[in-house]
Amino acid sequence: MNNQPTVITERIDDVVLLLHVMMQIGLPELLNRNLPRHWHQKGLDWGWVAVIWLSYILSQGDHRKVMVREWVNNQRNMLEQVCGIEIRETNFTDDRLGIVLRRLSSEETWAAIETELTHNSIRVYDLSKEVVWMDATTMSGHHLVSESGLFQWGHSKDDPTLAQIKVMMASLDPLGMPVATQVVSGENADDGLYIPMFERVKKTLLVSQLLWVGDCKMSAHSIRAHIHLNQHYYLTPLAKVGKVPAQLILWMEQALKNNLPKSKVCRIDEKGVSQVIATGYELSRIEETIHNQQDIEWAERVLLLHSPVYAQQQQRGLEKRLQAATEKLIALTPKQGRGKRQIREQALLHQTAQAILKIHRVEDMLSYSYLYHSPTTKTPLGRYQITSVEPNLIAIAAVSQTFGWRVYVTNAPMERPSFEDAVLTYRDEWIAERGFHRFKGKSLSITPLFVQRDDQVQGLVHLLSLGLRLLTEIEFVVRRRLEQSAESLVGLHPENPPKTSKRPTTERLLKAFDNITFTILEVRGQHYGHITPLTPLQEKILHLLGLSSEIYSGLAESPG
Repeated sequence: MNNQPTVITERIDDVVLLLHVMMQIGLPELLNRNLPRHWHQKGLDWGWVAVIWLSYILSQGDHRKVMVREWVNNQRNMLEQVCGIEIRETNFTDDRLGIVLRRLSSEETWAAIETELTHNSIRVYDLSKEVVWMDATTMSGHHLVSESGLFQWGHSKDDPTLAQIKVMMASLDPLGMPVATQVVSGENADDGLYIPMFERVKKTLLVSQLLWVGDCKMSAHSIRAHIHLNQHYYLTPLAKVGKVPAQLILWMEQALKNNLPKSKVCRIDEKGVSQVIATGYELSRIEETIHNQQDIEWAERVLLLHSPVYAQQQQRGLEKRLQAATEKLIALTPKQGRGKRQIREQALLHQTAQAILKIHRVEDMLSYSYLYHSPTTKTPLGRYQITSVEPNLIAIAAVSQTFGWRVYVTNAPMERPSFEDAVLTYRDEWIAERGFHRFKGKSLSITPLFVQRDDQVQGLVHLLSLGLRLLTEIEFVVRRRLEQSAESLVGLHPENPPKTSKRPTTERLLKAFDNITFTILEVRGQHYGHITPLTPLQEKILHLLGLSSEIYSGLAESPG
């Protein structure tokens, strides 16, 4: 008889916390309801497979299916205790994980999951439903392009040499929690995705008069009209194309001529001092559309905003473009010499010069003079030479007067939001962008994609959007409770231990749970457990999330 003790050690770190947060919002049960198992199916329900896989992704920053099975085996005792389930060796094979992705790729199934999960999150965390952000991004990969596939060539926000998919997302402000995610093929233009996303979220939130915020691609008249006709509000900057640049100048002149009051936009700096970051004017205009064969009119607020910092950036950018274009024009016709290519046709000179001006967006702001050198006995071929490049000061001044100015439009009433609130709301666009950065960064690590089939790509984006929900919810809850109690956390920055944080990121919070181990000692049929004692910081984080430290310490009480 072997009486030697057996020791099992599992690194459990932040996984226990993540699993309990997911159980807090009822994610396993919700997924099980929407991903029903076949009556012949053995092993875990699909909901638990997805939840445990998601805890691996969030903890390890890796979505590869091939790694999950071994990781689960190394955490099996903890996972079984926390989840109250029995895990088999074959529960997390590549095939089973692929089935989860295929189930999650169904648009009908996914819409039901998102709707129910949004309602659960709003109820559990008492989330505000006033502002919704809509935005799209691209995700590139080394995938084959087929006529009907998701990966297509399009205007890339990442790598133009790679095929891409496009992901449209609607998020609740200010936490940035996604309430709807849509995956479409990569050649789709952004502006065609806003109305379908609006309709989808509108059915989920079931309230009117929400403020919908998006970038200039949402400013198309048809999109704004659709939102207004559905008794909601929009806030978007106008793209500086078409008639908008000329309209901006007219609006600026109108504001000065009518002596309109100047509004200020302020922010509190790190020292608690209010700083003016922008100023501007507010006008109004009437917009029209046709609905059910009737002419519909509504009042639209036009917000003219001037930012000195933005103006300086644009001025520096223009100066660099003018300088670069000037240097290229001069270099276009070098002195004769070995290896020095000459321009011998006037049409080619103008064509090449205009291409340089267009690339640097200074077509009307620079003019050039040139000479034609006739053939001689030493140089039998004639050539053209640019002799000088001069700035068009009038054109430059006309462009510069609009620097720092941007136009926002909204149909929301004056009191919601005010000029200042509207600008500050839009300037929080980093909240929506941050979700995409988390998708592509270490947190969720969707790129590079390690799945190839379209249904698995779509299912993986859906699964990772669940992870993004968790990251944003954890962050929001901790920050809100720290603000309510006027507290801060110390110890989240190992490189600067005394540093305090009132607005910690989820990534920092999870990192604080590194190196927690669950040790099981088996002696003569008896099991004894030990958990690395939690630090005061770890206990504080759990408390802020409404969780007890017993979710860790309790594992040692019944390790067998």
